[in-house]
Amino acid sequence: MGFIKAFTGALSGTLADQWKDFYVPKSNVSATAAVFPAVPQGTNRSRGENTKGNDNIISNGSKIIVPEGTALVTMQDGAITGIVAEPGGFIFSSDDVNSQSIFAGDNILSTAIHATWEKVKFGGQPGSQQLAFYVNLKEIPNNKFGTQSEIYWDDAFFATQVGAITRGTYSLKIIDPLLFMKNFVPAKYLIADAPVFDFADMDNDAGAQLFNEVVGSLSAAFSIYTNDPTKGNRMTRIQGDQIGFAKAMGQAVEEAYQWKSDRGLEIVKTAILAIEYDDDTKEMMKDVKRADALSGSRGNSFMQQSVARGMQAAGETGGGANMAFMGMGMNASGNVMGGMQQPNTESTYQPGFGKQQQETQNVSSGTEAPQQPKQEDITTKLLEMKKLLDAGVLSQEEFDQIKKKLLGL
Repeated sequence: MGFIKAFTGALSGTLADQWKDFYVPKSNVSATAAVFPAVPQGTNRSRGENTKGNDNIISNGSKIIVPEGTALVTMQDGAITGIVAEPGGFIFSSDDVNSQSIFAGDNILSTAIHATWEKVKFGGQPGSQQLAFYVNLKEIPNNKFGTQSEIYWDDAFFATQVGAITRGTYSLKIIDPLLFMKNFVPAKYLIADAPVFDFADMDNDAGAQLFNEVVGSLSAAFSIYTNDPTKGNRMTRIQGDQIGFAKAMGQAVEEAYQWKSDRGLEIVKTAILAIEYDDDTKEMMKDVKRADALSGSRGNSFMQQSVARGMQAAGETGGGANMAFMGMGMNASGNVMGGMQQPNTESTYQPGFGKQQQETQNVSSGTEAPQQPKQEDITTKLLEMKKLLDAGVLSQEEFDQIKKKLLGL
């Protein structure tokens, strides 16, 4: 019928003397292995009778060790007959009325395993012989993903589509061993003397399928992350947020391929090793950096320093345009920059009013008529700013802002 619990925790020396033959996970299993057969093991320097070491067929009365971080699943004729998901020592019994088909303990897997067991449990009476497999419940690392060409997604911060080539790794976890065994592991890994189901195995078609599904979900994962307001809508944070991006990727693969609900798999962490944005996205990111640098009082300081550096460079290199640029002096550019920092004042000038009418209106309202800058001064300053633009000190956007300020637009 199932298992009888003999003890919990590690196998003690006293019990080792009593358990001369018992089953354990196959040795030298890599961290990326997901399913591997139980093998008979003699204790205390090879005492015991089992010598095969690769036969995962257990019979009535077999003693089995379930280490921490693993689950033991038994099968008969392709159907799951029992599961042990808590560490300890157990005895397989097909005829004891006290034996149980499921030991899930009280850990976080317990609820999921009990719920799944009702859906997949063996319908008949288990026989005296069973196939026994261990399932890795630890974090399985170093699963790779990558793209050969750009992927594109809609980005909330830029309010447009962006693209990149990326590669990295992710770690996953088997959160429901019953679903994983029943719905995902190929039959060739669930027979006597079966090979190890290893995600890192190049010949593992199921592992390759997961790679393709992750790559197919990357666009959606990037979109989920960069459109999440709690992440600041900045895709530059992805590389430093391995858990946050893992959640976005997990959501994407769940929506597209039902990893968690159908296969009992979950992405835990990600590590983006490289990300290369396309040319259009790079230009937009440069604009964002520039806008960040030019925001607030820091922007005024940055602009003044840029003008000063441009004048210094022009003086050092010489030349016609540069000499003319040098001849403007610091005062002209400083006045314009300082003028841009002043708060806007509402003009009392109204189109259609003559100069005398405007002055009369200003006097009647108790205000002094604003002194209008001379046209010559405006023209001179515009020419000076145009030279700054041509010298590369000012951007076109900055020049346009200054121009509007001078013309009162």
